[in-house]
Amino acid sequence: MYRKSKWKRGYNLEGLGHGNNEKSVPQLLIRDLKFEKKSLAKLMFSPDQENHPSKAPVKYGELIVLGYNGSLPNGDRGRRKSRFALFKRPKANGVKPSTVHIACTPQAAKAISNKDQHSISYTLSRAQTVVVEYTHDSNTDMFQIGRSTESPIDFVVTDTVPGSQSNSDTQSVQSTISRFACRIICERNPPFTARIYAAGFDSSKNIFLGEKAAKWKTSDGQMDGLTTNGVLVMHPRNGFTEDSKPGVWREISVCGNVFSLRETRSAQQRGKMVENETNQLQDGSLIDLCGATLLWRTAEGLSRTPTVKHLEALRQEINAARPQCPVGFNTLAFPSMKRKDVVDEKQPWVYLNCGHVHGYHNWGNKEERDGKDRECPMCRSVGPYVPLWLGCEAGFYVDAGPPTHAFSPCGHVCSEKTTAYWSQIPLPHGTHTFHAACPFCAHQLAGEQGYIRLIFQGPLD
Repeated sequence: MYRKSKWKRGYNLEGLGHGNNEKSVPQLLIRDLKFEKKSLAKLMFSPDQENHPSKAPVKYGELIVLGYNGSLPNGDRGRRKSRFALFKRPKANGVKPSTVHIACTPQAAKAISNKDQHSISYTLSRAQTVVVEYTHDSNTDMFQIGRSTESPIDFVVTDTVPGSQSNSDTQSVQSTISRFACRIICERNPPFTARIYAAGFDSSKNIFLGEKAAKWKTSDGQMDGLTTNGVLVMHPRNGFTEDSKPGVWREISVCGNVFSLRETRSAQQRGKMVENETNQLQDGSLIDLCGATLLWRTAEGLSRTPTVKHLEALRQEINAARPQCPVGFNTLAFPSMKRKDVVDEKQPWVYLNCGHVHGYHNWGNKEERDGKDRECPMCRSVGPYVPLWLGCEAGFYVDAGPPTHAFSPCGHVCSEKTTAYWSQIPLPHGTHTFHAACPFCAHQLAGEQGYIRLIFQGPLD
């Protein structure tokens, strides 16, 4: 754990955060801890345990939008936010398929759809439409996600622009997210299973699949189809833990069936049906809406996840150790989580090629070098030089380890296993490409691993 370099007292902080592991941390680091250590177990309560100590409402899980570090750039407001909790509703609002009307004329289909109940219309041709009526299901709750701000949408999602600093950045982009993108149906009784389906019901309680949408009749005579840009889902192997591995991306149909991916996002031809997989969400499932990717965390999974209080304790521990800039000899400190987007004068900076942490300085800033490339004064390696930011969205962490590693090139800091996990997850990008990205800002990862181990300099006194 104690890493020497060419200079004295260089070390990393991998020992922090583990109460009985003090021998692995240099004494100069422990000696100056001003933060009164608490049992980290006390800081590991889930958010609902903190806020609802008794008679807590049943929480099915939470959806967290990738690319945001704890909140939207201009703050969370109403149904538009970076994190959405799904609680058991006072009264069930789920629906299930019932009557099927085949070979309807468009006029007849419209009349059926105008009834005060949910329905899905499949337009086969100008002369033929199949309408499937849906009836109330007292055993399930339904939650809808999409770009629309109409009342049927519970969670309003807009396109994620990597590194965006304001909501206006996202609004200037022509959206590829459907207005009524998908719906999640949760069982109201244990084990509170959640399932995802493509498309959501509009204000008239209808879903319309037009002539150009991919649609077909199933082997048992039912209709099914895909939305224009599709709803993709990836279930990680081994859950969302330190041992998690990426799964395979699949497409989910309007009726919740699972298919391999189309050749391109909006191709007319559907992929092959995957019969041994289901649309049931599990802790760590990723949902891609072609413009934004959501992480599903179960209530049980969140109870094992670090909280904001835990991350704040780790921030204070690092700052109490008084890491120092080896050039300016000034003490470095991560700013408070409330100021997570503002560069502070004590902000730690890192050379991404080697991991040496400094304060901001102009050493090695030569005119002949392009852009942000700088020469590290400690090891002379040349590469990007960026400020470090703490990853504040606790739901993205796969463990409660100390913040010892940073994503490259953005500089977001979190635990080693969290950086290792996200660096191997291929996230959909555009209509047919995939790449790994930082979950806190959505920047595409760079370098051999996509992340780097941080090397801090200790105080000299």
